[in-house]
Amino acid sequence: MTTRWLTPQEQRAWRAYLAASRLLEDAIDRQLQQEGGMPHLFYSVLANLSEAPGRRLRMTDLAETLKITRSRLTYGVTRLERDGLVRRETCGQDRRSSLAVLTDEGRAVLERTAPGHVETVRATLFDRLTPEQVGQLEEICAGIARGLQGDDGEGGAAAEDVPWRRRSSPCSG
Repeated sequence: MTTRWLTPQEQRAWRAYLAASRLLEDAIDRQLQQEGGMPHLFYSVLANLSEAPGRRLRMTDLAETLKITRSRLTYGVTRLERDGLVRRETCGQDRRSSLAVLTDEGRAVLERTAPGHVETVRATLFDRLTPEQVGQLEEICAGIARGLQGDDGEGGAAAEDVPWRRRSSPCSG
């Protein structure tokens, strides 16, 4: 098999992507640490729970949504639980599963932190793009995500290839 090396243009695009994604993640993390005392991952847990019905999600579903391992999610939820921002509940139908639930205190922290987070995202990303580029960015990123998740019919990652994809039984909250 022959290695398909990146062309000079692809190499520049790849390196620009790496630099931009690392700088963007760093800016977002710094803002969330300063204003909310939490890393981006913890904010993402709170935000996803706030958008879920009943402000609760199965831990396995939350891990899949965030594209992280269940053990990394467990660590994060344990920290958020210790701070009173999240609590865990047993799943009604499947005692082996648990739910992460956003507490009132977690919602208040999220509401205090969200305006600064949105402003950081806007200033570091969207204010630098034209409306046409925003559409292109969405299209590019969605295409990459579909391919990596196997949703494009081109044989992306199988369920067993990614740690956040696990079959689980339904759970009623």
